[in-house]
Amino acid sequence: MPKVTLLACTEMPEKLIASAAKLCYSPASINTVMDGLTSEKTDRFIDMLTEIGHQSPIEHVSFTFGIEGVSRALLAQITRHRIASFSVQSQRYVVEKQFSYVVPPEIAAIPEAKEEYLRAMQEDQLHYESLTAVLKKRHLETFLANGMEEKAAARAAEKKAIEDARFVLPNACETKIICTFNARSLMNFFALRCCSRAQWEIREVACEMLRLVKEQAPHLFHSAGPACLRGACPEGKMSCGKAAQLRKEFLGTDEEAVL
Repeated sequence: MPKVTLLACTEMPEKLIASAAKLCYSPASINTVMDGLTSEKTDRFIDMLTEIGHQSPIEHVSFTFGIEGVSRALLAQITRHRIASFSVQSQRYVVEKQFSYVVPPEIAAIPEAKEEYLRAMQEDQLHYESLTAVLKKRHLETFLANGMEEKAAARAAEKKAIEDARFVLPNACETKIICTFNARSLMNFFALRCCSRAQWEIREVACEMLRLVKEQAPHLFHSAGPACLRGACPEGKMSCGKAAQLRKEFLGTDEEAVL
């Protein structure tokens, strides 16, 4: 199961956004820009930004997440969100001894499918270990022949071996990620990945990320989620047709979000 942890976020996120908006539309100085920003005024500034489509002040706020128990398949999807920063556990430097892996629910629900899947994971592990051993032996011989000290040669040989052996590891292989999004980029991420048509694993991660940021900035994110919360579904003929159900799930109402 994916585990998402909010590691850090900008202090007073909504007030900071409001102060940036205030600076844009008033003669306030930097020293006084936060003066008088009550919670009510802060909410009004955020509502105004949403209403007029002025989103750049939202970028001043960022959130950093730790994500674990997820597959390399999810990694390929989440890193497509380019306005974010990612740090990922490397298969080039970390040996995958008895690697952990994600089992898709649809496979786990069918005994014969699960059996086949687990067998594939075991075979992948064996191939990885066998390739690592063969490559490491060859590289070690080369490094020693070139005069490298034995311990250093062994370390270098292993690193060089797993660099190529990792090619047999499956998309199912678990990884760990630390990623940082600004709030505007998160809005876009939620619109795409909380959608019911998103792949199940990244949707689960996105929904948990949304739950966590709502605790820190409830007014800013109160209408965040799939795009159909705020209007017509952008998927066109590919729509799931469940807009009302999703609005109830995310907003507690069948109506579109109104700020």
